Amino acid sequence: MATDLTEKLKILADGAKYDVSCSSSGSSRANNGGIGNAASSGICHSWTSDGRCVSLLKILMTNRCIYDCAYCVNRSSNDTQRVALTPQEVAELTIGFYRRNYIEGLFLSTGVVRSPDYTMELLIQAVRTLRSEYRFNGYIHLKLVPGADPLLVQQAGLWADRVSVNLELPTRESLLLLAPDKSRDAVVGPMRQVSSLIVSNRAERKQSRKAPRFAPAGQSTQLIVGATPDTDRQIVTLSEQLYQRLELKRVYYSAFIPTVADSRLPARPETPLRREHRLYQADWLLRYYGFSAHELLDEASPNLDSELDPKTGWALRHLELFPVEINGASYEELLRVPGIGVRSAQRIIQTRRQGHLGIDDLTRLGIVMKRARYFITARGQYVGESGLESSSLRSRLVDAPKQRCPVQLSLDLEQPVVDETASLITGEL
Repeated sequence: MATDLTEKLKILADGAKYDVSCSSSGSSRANNGGIGNAASSGICHSWTSDGRCVSLLKILMTNRCIYDCAYCVNRSSNDTQRVALTPQEVAELTIGFYRRNYIEGLFLSTGVVRSPDYTMELLIQAVRTLRSEYRFNGYIHLKLVPGADPLLVQQAGLWADRVSVNLELPTRESLLLLAPDKSRDAVVGPMRQVSSLIVSNRAERKQSRKAPRFAPAGQSTQLIVGATPDTDRQIVTLSEQLYQRLELKRVYYSAFIPTVADSRLPARPETPLRREHRLYQADWLLRYYGFSAHELLDEASPNLDSELDPKTGWALRHLELFPVEINGASYEELLRVPGIGVRSAQRIIQTRRQGHLGIDDLTRLGIVMKRARYFITARGQYVGESGLESSSLRSRLVDAPKQRCPVQLSLDLEQPVVDETASLITGEL
């Protein structure tokens, strides 16, 4: 690899690190005589829906950009070294890394050069070269350029496993403030189109398995947290709408990191990582636990509690629903008990068919009794150290005190995790 190409790769990989909407789950693109196989995968690490760790080459095609978004390190007014890869170079780099067993797929994003259409054509050319010339069947996640022609968006979904366009900011007002060159409609338009094409492709595939797949791993997006005064309620409500109306696979949350100086940006000594952490937990409650945004947050409490996970916070506001008898509660009721996750709720339902469960049976089923003990009974037995009416209940449930050595926060509301790297993407609540 030539020195100049190595330097380009270093710069463009560094410029791509702020995009967290990088995943590799949900695709089943088979190997049809080429190399690579997306079915066996979801230099960044990502996690598939079943928890396997995979590696993706995560790069920008170029860090040049015609836009001047206040929060972006690649903004046009930022004084930084600008480089670009050709579509052929992107394909050759990907194949080179794959053949050395460094990666299993590609996450390709870019700054916008000349125009959205011109930039989108370059991205498509790169992935088309990988698929057609190199017969690469591995996983490809391709970023869509807001404002690109709908025909180009359609082409992109036929070559890539997953596509995504980042909303970045949750409201029109925030976008107008920090990214005045971008239109909210130009961002949401491709998302709506992709959603419609995925639905129609699903119907086509039912008629004929020979119909080409369109973005078989779906689409995702990213929201920046902390760059604007938007509340958690606005963010969580928007995420709920995206899941319900556009069937997004994932909404990713990125804590604002001040990489460039701008009077429009907040001066924060620390990035809001705990807030990002709580939003991911709330997101899991929306997708897997049957909660709605208005249950988690309202006008009186528009932001998530930094000391309590969202499910525990909800339970403390609805103590009239507890304690729940573990042997009689429905699956939906079990999911709302702090300390009981999806898998442990399923185990409870299955195990109690053989006989009533006692307190001693619960720990082996995966229930975190440290939290659950205050909200359940088993055969009528209650083992909470204090009753639900106790004024000390909240203090007993808050997160453990900070340790001297900093550790990452867990996304898993039901089970403590030592290494949170994988949990950030796939932690089951």
